[in-house]
Amino acid sequence: MLVNTVEPSSQERIDNDHLLLQRVREGDEDAARDLVQRLYPLVIKLVRSRQTRMVSEDDLVQMVFTRIFAKLDQFSGQVPLEHWVSRIAINTCLNQIARERVRPEFRWSDLTEEQERVIENLTASANELPASEQLAARELVEKLLEHLKPEERLVITLLHLESRSIEDIRKMTGWSSPLIKVRAFRARQKLKKHLQLLLKEPT
Repeated sequence: MLVNTVEPSSQERIDNDHLLLQRVREGDEDAARDLVQRLYPLVIKLVRSRQTRMVSEDDLVQMVFTRIFAKLDQFSGQVPLEHWVSRIAINTCLNQIARERVRPEFRWSDLTEEQERVIENLTASANELPASEQLAARELVEKLLEHLKPEERLVITLLHLESRSIEDIRKMTGWSSPLIKVRAFRARQKLKKHLQLLLKEPT
């Protein structure tokens, strides 16, 4: 005997989310736990890809869910719940990164031989920053990203390291497509400028 395993349609999921959120707003603790369980895989994925220095993964997830529940009455249902939650998670991480942001000393002499080769390849490339498969040293990239503003760091990570489309980023962040392209361009220029400064340092 075959069991019907058809996934709920988009409209059915929207309706189910609406009912679940209504129960949460009415103080149903079981519904609140169900909502956390429903959203946790999405939130933890976003947090792990934007980990901060001073706040643990668990604490950052808790911060995100605190903001989700605090803003629950602001959810209009005009966009999918996942998109709304993604924006809250991303903004929470960006705000934390901004609070922790420092410009650490990062010198050519700190690099390994492998990282030196990556830098030389990056600066010798054409106008576009190489995609993730060409970045052999993720640690180096992370160090360079620390010199960008949180929004620039996010757009480079999504666009080049996670290979997200402009449309995906627009839905996740709420930014317009032109704004995403401008921020990505400016971020790439800043990265290249910093790489050039490293190359000019005495070895």
